[in-house]
Amino acid sequence: MATINDNYLKLAGSYLFAEIGRRVAAFKEANPQADIIRLGIGDVTQPLPAACIEAMHKAVDELSQAETFRGYGPEQGYSFLTDAIIENNYTKRGISIDSDEIFVSDGSKSDCGNIQEIFGLDNKVAITDPVYPVYLDTNVMAGRTGTLQADGHFEGVTYLPCDASNNFAPELPKDHVDMIYLCCPNNPTGTTLSRAELKKWVDYARENQSVILFDAAYAAYITEEDVPRSIYEIEGAKDVAIEFRSFSKTAGFTGTRCGYTIIPKTVKGRAADGTLVEFNKLWNRRHTTKFNGTAYIVQRGAAAIYTPEGQQQVKELVGYYMENARIIREGLEAAGITAYGGVNAPYIWLKTPNGMSSWDFFDKLLTEVNIVGTPGAGFGPCGEGYFRLTAFGDRENTLRAVERIKTKLRF
Repeated sequence: MATINDNYLKLAGSYLFAEIGRRVAAFKEANPQADIIRLGIGDVTQPLPAACIEAMHKAVDELSQAETFRGYGPEQGYSFLTDAIIENNYTKRGISIDSDEIFVSDGSKSDCGNIQEIFGLDNKVAITDPVYPVYLDTNVMAGRTGTLQADGHFEGVTYLPCDASNNFAPELPKDHVDMIYLCCPNNPTGTTLSRAELKKWVDYARENQSVILFDAAYAAYITEEDVPRSIYEIEGAKDVAIEFRSFSKTAGFTGTRCGYTIIPKTVKGRAADGTLVEFNKLWNRRHTTKFNGTAYIVQRGAAAIYTPEGQQQVKELVGYYMENARIIREGLEAAGITAYGGVNAPYIWLKTPNGMSSWDFFDKLLTEVNIVGTPGAGFGPCGEGYFRLTAFGDRENTLRAVERIKTKLRF
């Protein structure tokens, strides 16, 4: 009989979202007239930018003619997209990225999850707590961790607590770690790391020969000047950091699927025989073996983001969601609820009132004002006592939700 990868049995499963779905379904069945507003899922609601739609329509027409038809494309991405990314997101910020250091994919979630395949299983992993689940879960699946403990932590993982007491900025680990996952702006807390704070991590990685896996999926939402848009703005980062980017929240590509990863050739790891090897070469081998490239139509749509029209439309789209974030954050504060984030990110991380648990607050919000959010405990033990709301709803529902919280929620 075939055997299984027992590491999967270590996982708690899709408990968070399964439990959210179960509770919402039970409430809806008992209260069929309830007008439920969902501010829990991190999915966009507004249409793709017009420039992207136009470019994709044109690309479809190209595929209808033999003269302009395209089959398999370069696995690393078409140059019309990679050149535009490098010029607009890096060169203009004084960062030099070579064309063979960028890999276009079907989204940063896939890359964040798959990147661990090119690292040895004996590497020590550090993640922030709370955290985007894909970082931890994929390392559990690979067998890089021990079992789940009673306190909600996995053996063999270095957790970096982030809460109000340290302003959601993780402290450097006391012991040596090899792989460091950082998400900035952060999902779920919506908070960021300043230039000085990020430099501390780059310095640590250089001193300890570690690699930073930097998820910058929400870089387009940054408004404050002291928050780097790319980790490569920090001196020395190109020697120790891999960066993940996404078009999902920047331009509404959550369903269209497109992102990219930057792996400088100067980021290296050590082979068993002591030889230094470029992670770029390993990822290129993995990428070309397991991936046939992002669809031509999608890449044409993504490239349109960098036209003058596309840039303006993306700016308006990001502005729409950030206005939602302001409305939610200020509405919570008016209701006497402490809120974080929502300034450089489309997530609002609130402190549950009166010491209420995350799940108790979930039930209260659902039953009293018919709003669905995400319990902070679902993102890690340090998320207990916190709660996430997203700004990705439409404006009408956002305004209605905030008004309900301000006028109908009772503590």
